[in-house]
Amino acid sequence: MRVLGVNAVFHDPAAALVVDGRVVAAAEEERFSRRKHGKAAVPFSTWELPEASMHWCLERGGVGPADLDAVAYSYDPRLAPAPADLVEDEWEGLRTLYASRAPLFLKTALPGVDPERVRFVPHHVAHAASAHLASPWRSSSVMVVDGRGERSSHLAGRYEGGRLETMAAQGLPHSLGLMYEEVTEHLGFRRSSDEYKVMAMASYGRPAYLEELRRLVHATGDGGFRTEPIDWHGLAPRLRRGEDWRPEHADLAASVQARVEEMLIELAEWLHSRTGDRRLTMAGGVALNCVANSRLLREGPFDEIWVQPAAGDAGTALGSALQVAHDLGDEITPMPTAALGREWTDDAIGAWLEGAAVEAERPADIAEAIGEILAEDGVVAWFQGRSEYGPRALGHRSLLADPRHAGNLERLNDIKGREQFRPVAPMVLAERAGEIFEGALPSPYMLFTHHVRDGWETRIPAVVHVDGTARIQTVDRREEPLMARVLESFERRTGVPVVVNTSLNTAGRPMVDDPRDALECFGSAPVDALAIGPYLVRRARSTPRAHDAVAATAGVGA
Repeated sequence: MRVLGVNAVFHDPAAALVVDGRVVAAAEEERFSRRKHGKAAVPFSTWELPEASMHWCLERGGVGPADLDAVAYSYDPRLAPAPADLVEDEWEGLRTLYASRAPLFLKTALPGVDPERVRFVPHHVAHAASAHLASPWRSSSVMVVDGRGERSSHLAGRYEGGRLETMAAQGLPHSLGLMYEEVTEHLGFRRSSDEYKVMAMASYGRPAYLEELRRLVHATGDGGFRTEPIDWHGLAPRLRRGEDWRPEHADLAASVQARVEEMLIELAEWLHSRTGDRRLTMAGGVALNCVANSRLLREGPFDEIWVQPAAGDAGTALGSALQVAHDLGDEITPMPTAALGREWTDDAIGAWLEGAAVEAERPADIAEAIGEILAEDGVVAWFQGRSEYGPRALGHRSLLADPRHAGNLERLNDIKGREQFRPVAPMVLAERAGEIFEGALPSPYMLFTHHVRDGWETRIPAVVHVDGTARIQTVDRREEPLMARVLESFERRTGVPVVVNTSLNTAGRPMVDDPRDALECFGSAPVDALAIGPYLVRRARSTPRAHDAVAATAGVGA
């Protein structure tokens, strides 16, 4: 069967193609439109279908619109609130109206597609399928926690093969995801976009308001929970975007983070008491909270947890396609990698460089050349292979740097134009990770945090967060041989088997996806080199080193 999955409801529009149960392609529309999270000038993107990513997925799979056996849409308007139930929410009625007309819109966006083959998949079922059906396990408990679906904000259940048994679902307005969105906005960030900034800020505070939040946010004992209205102003003053935060703001972030962690453990304990499973799969925007995931694994009842790399709404495009493919009789192949997006041949990249009149060299071994630049403390824009599906840069569209210098954290945050409290991540070969980090291993998708072992904090200070942890990515040399060689090259020169990895983009922009994006980012950001396919582009004049400047200042004053 050939099934195209589509997400175009709340945010993060995306498309995915599943052929005969195998994931062929998946991509977020923002990588094509260059609008982060796909947001347009409306509160939701229901009527703005991910046309570019849909067409690319079909092209990648060699499938025409008329060849599709089904189009899976990750929202079911039949489950949405009836007009009489809507309270001062005119947009909600429009969302449902436009979603119900998705077959007609799809017919326009994909000429030749049969509108009768459009299948609506409940939003949280699509999330659940993106977790379990993409995982390597035949059976697992499954938990979805996000801001909202049609009527709910949470699903707990169990998959046996491809059949989902739903055991609990929390109805709106109670929502852990919406609560986290509210505090995100209160702290001066953009809701539905910047929740990860609150997670990073939380490490700088203490959970001073936790008891108050426990009173207002609590489990109900039946697999659900309540989130009562919270007077955020009474806990900490509201921040406007760009204002400096103070200790009470970090304390508020820490308190909300801690309560979400506790709630996930309570919900998981209830689910485990019903299923007895050893394994849990997770999706939904809250599942991107790697700090909470790590605590759930440490203190919760499940021995293993697998989180969908595109756990946010973009992942529902994949989940809806997988669920419909299974329902149509296909045997589903587990998701092999998150590198499911676009790629370019060496010749195509060479043509881009030539057309842009960019001087480039083609070293005999690009991995060795990059290892040398990194060891000399250069920052490298890294563009290789297929782009990643989901919000994490996993070594295909990355900025790489030397972790041995603490100043490289500030340097990279300056390059990207983002807040200085934001951490960057370490990349390490899977077989070496246990020597340096404690926690869930392997960790190929940056969805858990790990404590840095004693003695290593001073050797790789750029990637150690203020709480002594790091959100690592383990690299399997069988799956990522080129990046493995970069790590080995760097270690031969420095004795350190870790490289800094952060996403190849600047503030407010989606991750780089095509060669034009890479060249534009390299041209505007002060990085030392661009490794694009087999080609190496060097900046004519190297950027100043933050730690060198500090050392020079210290020398002057000595």
